Amino acid sequence: MLAGELYLADDPEIAADALRSALLNERFNATSAADPEARRAALAELLGELGEDAEIRPPLRVDYGHQVTVGPRTFVNFGAVFLDVARITIGADVQMGPNVQLLTPTHPIDPEPRRAKWEAAQPITIGDNVWLGGGVIVCPGVSIGENTVVGAGAVVTKDLPANVIAVGNPARVIRRIGEAQEAQDVEEAQEA
Repeated sequence: MLAGELYLADDPEIAADALRSALLNERFNATSAADPEARRAALAELLGELGEDAEIRPPLRVDYGHQVTVGPRTFVNFGAVFLDVARITIGADVQMGPNVQLLTPTHPIDPEPRRAKWEAAQPITIGDNVWLGGGVIVCPGVSIGENTVVGAGAVVTKDLPANVIAVGNPARVIRRIGEAQEAQDVEEAQEA
């Protein structure tokens, strides 16, 4: 599983990891907003790494938790789903709107191995200072470059470079960040 190869999820070791995660997930999601220390402690125990001043608002759903690293000062709004069959790496200063989904699992296209319950996963990487709007879905194996903005409801099926704005289903780059400002600066300089 960790190598990205096909595996069966009913393996006893995997099932034990899933149970551990489910119990920690319940604990985190049940914490009181009046007790931020308990909330952070539960989250730190659930996740592989939780950066300084990172905030994740419950409810949160993860498969295993220990495969998720969250960089410092990152903010994740309500309803995030991080299916971390493979590693999910979230950089520093990332902003995620409500109901963002980071989905690493994959399943065979051929019906027989899928019926036999074989599955695999591919890692997801979110660069520093990325903003994912509400309801964004990031598919297995995708990397999003630093400073990129992904519009609400977009489905990211392929890597996105740094410093772009992407929207739609499937997500497509509509412009580089700073491009509109640069064009306006050129226009103003030509008028002067």
